[in-house]
Amino acid sequence: MPSKTLENFLNENLQELKDQGLYNEIDPVQGANGPVITLNDQKLINLSSNNYLGLATNDRLREVAKKAIDTHGVGAGAVRTINGTLDVHVELEEKIAEFKGTEFAIAFQSGFNCNMAAISAIMDKNDAILSDALNHASIIDGCRLSKAKIIPFEHSNMEDLRKKAKEATESGQYNKVMVITDGVFSMDGDVAKLPEIVEVAKEFDLISYVDDAHGSGVLGKGAGTVKHFGLQNDVDIQMGTLSKAIGVVGGYVAGKENLIDWLKVRSRPFLFSTSLSPADVTACTEAISMLMESTELHDKLWENGDYLKKGLKELGFDIGESETPITPCIIGEEKTTQQFSKRLHEEGVYAKSIVFPTVPRGTGRVRNMPTAAHTKEMLDDAIKIYEKVGKEMGII
Repeated sequence: MPSKTLENFLNENLQELKDQGLYNEIDPVQGANGPVITLNDQKLINLSSNNYLGLATNDRLREVAKKAIDTHGVGAGAVRTINGTLDVHVELEEKIAEFKGTEFAIAFQSGFNCNMAAISAIMDKNDAILSDALNHASIIDGCRLSKAKIIPFEHSNMEDLRKKAKEATESGQYNKVMVITDGVFSMDGDVAKLPEIVEVAKEFDLISYVDDAHGSGVLGKGAGTVKHFGLQNDVDIQMGTLSKAIGVVGGYVAGKENLIDWLKVRSRPFLFSTSLSPADVTACTEAISMLMESTELHDKLWENGDYLKKGLKELGFDIGESETPITPCIIGEEKTTQQFSKRLHEEGVYAKSIVFPTVPRGTGRVRNMPTAAHTKEMLDDAIKIYEKVGKEMGII
């Protein structure tokens, strides 16, 4: 018999989430995750993917991945520290370092793993971490795992950061103090004030850490937020994913040679989890090569992002303060947000509702992510559907 305690806990809490409009239903996609997807045999314009450059379905990446399966098999066969480091892993890491403008890089199984691995390998209970209040969940969990004192600072508030950096460093309580921020904040699309953050870090000798999951491939002509500001020699630790703009799966940390050496001997996901598959690694290397060869996909992404923003703003939607192609439509109340997303779906647009705990209560939004693979016709159709549903629900 199952535990009654567990059954009661699950049933009561699941019902509570449904009552509050916070229960998230998962929609399986039939086939590939492209600019148009199929759900339950319905074709939908896809505005919810992080496949920023459309590389998840790119033919060039498909071909190199197929060849890697023929030469290297479908799995790496071991953890990196035994014999799961294949030549293709080394090639990927060299390419990432070149791309990011750092000495070395290390690849992990996911971006989430990167933050769990790197933060906890460097910081401990005798340290403190200054963390932007809107940092991603993986940063928060990595900070918790480190057991360091977590000191949140108000989102992109440099006065608050400087005040708390001064207090932390002058208190004498901590061996090391780190400042950590997303490069691009995924729910609002705004960009971290990296020049000011680096200035504070230098003044108080803070370790600087930038999570560039949503900046790589998007800012800095594709090379990311840190390169966008020309700060690759000033930021200690750059982290990013290989699953968003790069279009495949995995994550990386880039920085000085001694940083990467330390992560190879002290970051637990690297030590205790089988390494990325050869096909994925080879596809990632090819994707980065494409971004280094040409800015065509990057430029198309921004063109489409600006076009969708303009269309939604002219209709009267609240698109927040986004500085990137990420385009939130902020609705507010959770149940209304979910109903709005549902109506868009029924009319032919897949734009998932984002509610608490991913964003603060009362700031529910539909997060739109135009990609380089969308056509103007697709975006025009989406804007028309937004207009119809927005007027129907009294949102615009």
